[in-house]
Amino acid sequence: MASVSAFTISPSFPFSTSHKPKKKPISSSIFSQKGSQFVPRREILKGFTLLPLSFPLFQSLNPLPSLSKEIEVGSYLPPSPSDPSFVFFKASPSDTPALRAGNVQPYQFILPPTWKQTRVANILSGNYCQPKCAEPWVEVKFEDDKQGKIQVVASPLIRLTNKPNATIEDIGSPEKVIASLGPFVTGSTYDPDELLESSVEKLGDQTYYKYTLETPYALTGTHNLAKATAKGSTVVLFVASANDKQWQASEKVLRTMLDSFQL
Repeated sequence: MASVSAFTISPSFPFSTSHKPKKKPISSSIFSQKGSQFVPRREILKGFTLLPLSFPLFQSLNPLPSLSKEIEVGSYLPPSPSDPSFVFFKASPSDTPALRAGNVQPYQFILPPTWKQTRVANILSGNYCQPKCAEPWVEVKFEDDKQGKIQVVASPLIRLTNKPNATIEDIGSPEKVIASLGPFVTGSTYDPDELLESSVEKLGDQTYYKYTLETPYALTGTHNLAKATAKGSTVVLFVASANDKQWQASEKVLRTMLDSFQL
């Protein structure tokens, strides 16, 4: 997931001892061609401020309604076949740059219909580096103010192992994998003491590592659930996060969402 420094180069001009004609002072007023009547510059600038906001220059500054309006996922996602109280999300190439590039296998999970999808900042989405990103990126994000938030994070496999097409077991134990991916769960740092529980799950021929973490200093929330797997050239991580109040009310919902995640 680089600072740009700006500097000024002062141009140098050849020195000449020849006589230079004096420059005539430029008036701060702009005049029209109708006679010699002057129109003060401030009057012209005042006229620009009165232009309607439908003028294209100003219209482009307004956010598009489709990009700024958050909509509950229940209004456009189908009910989950396994539990109609949830809706079903399956990522497609139209959803993220990595899916369009074929860098991530399509993934799916269920979530409550009241949740809303939030925008991923371009610098975090991997849009600038696909198809060969060197650092992890965020695929999608959803949240609910009362229940918590989830995100799918993808990491280049080579960041964890040099073995091509490695499985999650090839990378190492659950503890070794979370040691590498922990900061992308917490949004800050990872301490092994924050890991409360880990387990291994098999779904078909795909293996997943599951984690429960208590993270008092995490930026994502004081409680985090995570599920990781590897396929192709990418490790994919599902993260569900909540603060103390959200956790008390929605731990079961967040675990259901975590369990449903798969490639």
